[in-house]
Amino acid sequence: MEIDSDILVVGAGHAGCEAALAAARMGCRVVVLTSSLNQVARMPCNPSIGGPAKAHLVKEVDALGGIMGQAIDETHVHIRMLNTSKGPAVQALRAQADRPRYSERVQLEVVSHPNIQIVQDMILQLQLQQGEIVGAVGTTGCLYRAGATVLTTGTFLGGLIHMGETSFAGGRSGEPPAQALSESLRACGLELGRLKTGTTPRLHRDSINWAAMEEQKPTDTPLVFSERSPLSLPPRQLSCYLTRTTAATKEAILANLHRSPMYIGVIEGTGPRYCPSIEDKMVRFADKDSHQIFVEPEGFDVPEVYLQGVSTSLPLDVQWQIVHSIPGLEKAVILRPGYAVEYDFVHPTQLQHTLEVTSLRRLFLAGQINGTSGYEEAAAQGLLAGINAALRASASSLLELGREQAYLGVLVDDLVTRGTSEPYRMHTSRAEYRLLLRQDNADERLTEVGYRLGCVSTAQFTAFTEKELLSQAEYERLQSTRLKPAEAEQATARFGTPVRPGCSLYELLKRPHIGLDQIRLFEGLEPLGQRIQERVEIRVKYDGYMKRQEDEVARFRRMEERELPEGMDYKGLVSLSLEAREKLQRHRPRTLGQASRIPGVSPSDIATLLVSLKQGRLCKSR
Repeated sequence: MEIDSDILVVGAGHAGCEAALAAARMGCRVVVLTSSLNQVARMPCNPSIGGPAKAHLVKEVDALGGIMGQAIDETHVHIRMLNTSKGPAVQALRAQADRPRYSERVQLEVVSHPNIQIVQDMILQLQLQQGEIVGAVGTTGCLYRAGATVLTTGTFLGGLIHMGETSFAGGRSGEPPAQALSESLRACGLELGRLKTGTTPRLHRDSINWAAMEEQKPTDTPLVFSERSPLSLPPRQLSCYLTRTTAATKEAILANLHRSPMYIGVIEGTGPRYCPSIEDKMVRFADKDSHQIFVEPEGFDVPEVYLQGVSTSLPLDVQWQIVHSIPGLEKAVILRPGYAVEYDFVHPTQLQHTLEVTSLRRLFLAGQINGTSGYEEAAAQGLLAGINAALRASASSLLELGREQAYLGVLVDDLVTRGTSEPYRMHTSRAEYRLLLRQDNADERLTEVGYRLGCVSTAQFTAFTEKELLSQAEYERLQSTRLKPAEAEQATARFGTPVRPGCSLYELLKRPHIGLDQIRLFEGLEPLGQRIQERVEIRVKYDGYMKRQEDEVARFRRMEERELPEGMDYKGLVSLSLEAREKLQRHRPRTLGQASRIPGVSPSDIATLLVSLKQGRLCKSR
């Protein structure tokens, strides 16, 4: 049996769903393969979306027509803005999802799209023909032919689950791993590595003493991820709670390290640096008396509660000791134990910036298969891979996003240029131009790009255009409106700060304690909508800083666009350091900018390359 399509998407997690929907919106016929039709867009770890840098990725997915932002807006049980005491570059939304409802919402979007067909099957082998991937063979024996293939396998490649002394094959608890696909990728010449992630014990909410913990209430201000969502407060939200580990927690963990698969050498893969297991925390931060634990609901009608900060692979009896040693959880009932999962990933330096495999044309990879962690990182990669798979299938030029254009551009460039030896997590500190890559202006940066490619609807683009016109009109009005002497006197009295005659409203708004709503009220004008007001206010208050960053971007682009000759013999450039020669020969950067971001290539090495470029001394290998 054969099934033909334009795009084959393997996996139906966050990356797979965004990839399939992006390609489908662009008019492609898409087949999605999943090991279980009941596990589409599942949230096996923390049921939350957003946070620093991750919210920026969600906003970018939304700006390019993706579903993640709308889905969490419609199904969250708790939402807050983080880092409100800091500037707009690092402020970030974070929401707790109603876990089953979130998955149902995304699944509905996928199954109802007329261009998408979901099939329950797993891949045995990729079909390679003259250096191109033309499809794959499933366990059912079906041949899936496609113009391009996107692999979004999550933790299923060679998946192995660990809990104490017990280990068994699995991509997630209760789901089989994809063993044959790992071997097929190796047979195609790809280099694979091994990583590890984990999850926490889930508790029954009725067994928790909520009064013994610190309550974290949700927002009382309308907040949404998607520009397509109505800006209104949900009718109902739940609180999250904060507690801490104790000396008894530490004692229980350290006394049982000999039973941890991490510490007895059973687990080979490297775990996430920024989300370590509870046993790893106790060893790495031995001087700390306690660690914060966030107790988070998983839904309105879901009995399970998630313990953020208690990821573990210790045996079940030790997990009971750990949980009962934490204030508020002394009588808590574990519904599902935590576990670690070890899995294969493809070293991402083997990819192009389009997420296409360099040596295997028409094959794209997205999500944890590239060495990343997190739903948001996966969704963003999936969307880019889906767009480029559709472009490849139609013989069009592929999309690359720069570091100055999107957090997604930073993420991909980091992976492709530097690679990773541990699960990669997005942080605002990774972006050099984060003042230009704020979560509030993702649509300004990307929606027109998506509309040109066909993955953003006319309705979304029209709404974006109207918002931009209104924002620009208000910005120009503030610049051109100057206060007369009597008005300046009134403004001085109203705002409690000296205002000279001739002062523009633009200059007045730049003052830290004055907002646009106050100025419009002073003028007797109706307030603007929250989204437009936010856009104008940030632009005015940070104009000078943003212009400086734009100048930096212009300088960066000049270096970034200096192409290095294809097939260069870096080993022969004796003026470079030995480490630089080895790294450049291995990574083979396309531009001077990419070369500058390879670990081990120093600024002096880049200066040497630049001089050699100008003098025409760079040559190809023979």
